[in-house]
Amino acid sequence: MPFVKNKYTVDKKQRAVFFLMNELGYSQRESQRFISKGRILVDGEKMVKTAGEIEGEIEFIHFEPITKGLVPSFEEKEFVVFDKPSGVLVHPQTKRTPYSLIDDLKFQFGMDANIAHRIDQETSGLVLCSKNKVSEREIKMMFQERDMKKKYLAMIHGEMKEEMVVEAPLLRSQNQSSAMVRMIVKVDEDGKASKTTFNPLKYFPELDMTFVECSPHTGRQHQIRVHLFHVKHTIVGDPVYGQEDANLVKFLDKELSPLDRIKNGGASRLLLHANELEFELYGEYFNIKSKIDFLKVCMDSMNVNNFSK
Repeated sequence: MPFVKNKYTVDKKQRAVFFLMNELGYSQRESQRFISKGRILVDGEKMVKTAGEIEGEIEFIHFEPITKGLVPSFEEKEFVVFDKPSGVLVHPQTKRTPYSLIDDLKFQFGMDANIAHRIDQETSGLVLCSKNKVSEREIKMMFQERDMKKKYLAMIHGEMKEEMVVEAPLLRSQNQSSAMVRMIVKVDEDGKASKTTFNPLKYFPELDMTFVECSPHTGRQHQIRVHLFHVKHTIVGDPVYGQEDANLVKFLDKELSPLDRIKNGGASRLLLHANELEFELYGEYFNIKSKIDFLKVCMDSMNVNNFSK
């Protein structure tokens, strides 16, 4: 479990922020953030005042990373790149999340290592991570200035015969209170400008599916998925876009088996993969490609026989 609760005895009354800094080695900024998030408990109650004082027995909730043996596919002095499997979160959703990519990153490279950008839990592929605070700032600045080019691979429903450029503004749905719509993004004129280029690589007539390369020019949440849904080429295995509400609820409640997902959406997982990163950093040009044979992954994920036992 990444988040653990440890007990400490504070012999002399002092400000909680100084205890975290002097006794546990956190920076002042980190200490203040932990306190404001309620990570210190006094008599079972959260302390949220950063100027608060502590004495006697307290509890402190902190992140203790674990490993599942996921190693980087590419490593440099200042950063690493992981090829994240589908189904693995990048960051923990709650303190009860048993494992996410940041566990293995911090377990292997220390607590100052951090993830520089995100991909969806269902999406597999390349995730760029910094090894320290300095490289984290520099890499995130690169993303903000859009100096990073990303390419994805996807298997989509229907035939895409030629290059397609989709420019459609995207907006997170705010109209309903249902738990399922919190994750929904839609094309809306009030949304943020978004652009994606799609190039067909191979059409499979027996499946009526096309293997495509996707190049997002902006970085909106669910951008590729929504743009493809918008032009009626939903990604095979997408559990959200193109699904009936009942199936969407079952997916969120983790009640869909791999066979159910193949029946509803064509594959046991979302067939979207972050395949390539291209950028310049520290005076060097990098073009990093995934080592995963994603076309094979697609075929395996659509094969009922792989999940029938």
